[in-house]
Amino acid sequence: MDWQFDGLPLHPLIVHLVTVAFPTASLLVLVGAFWPALRRRLGVITPLIALVSLIAVPLATSSGEALEERVDSSALLEAHTQLGDTLLPWAIAVFVVAVAQWAWQHWVLTPEAQRPRPAVRGGARLVVGTLLIVLAVGTSVGGIVTTVRIGHSGAEAVWSDSSEG
Repeated sequence: MDWQFDGLPLHPLIVHLVTVAFPTASLLVLVGAFWPALRRRLGVITPLIALVSLIAVPLATSSGEALEERVDSSALLEAHTQLGDTLLPWAIAVFVVAVAQWAWQHWVLTPEAQRPRPAVRGGARLVVGTLLIVLAVGTSVGGIVTTVRIGHSGAEAVWSDSSEG
């Protein structure tokens, strides 16, 4: 695929989708871990945003690789490319945690009057709830930090020559 539209590279456009959708999904997962009322109210929205970001990450990587072939190579560009390859595992993890949070809320924590739910007793409920919080914090913070590092390295790669001139 050429990854251009009317002669312009698509990578910057796709990257903007990633830099909005992925941190949004990560923050919703993180906040939802500590604010069950918000998690309940958002419902399937958080996993859907996480899915959009999960789909956008490999598109950004592929479009970036196509763009890399068209521009001059540099150490900064290589660093950005290597960092860019590290986001997909975080996007997968955030998506999995978002779906797990939603499923936990929807199938286990929903009041019985609204839906039949599996019997999860106190100890198991505490363990699963705690595990979801730990996973939400780890994946969200790790993913956001990785996104910032990738974005910073990309900005350095693009703008490093602009101050010289």
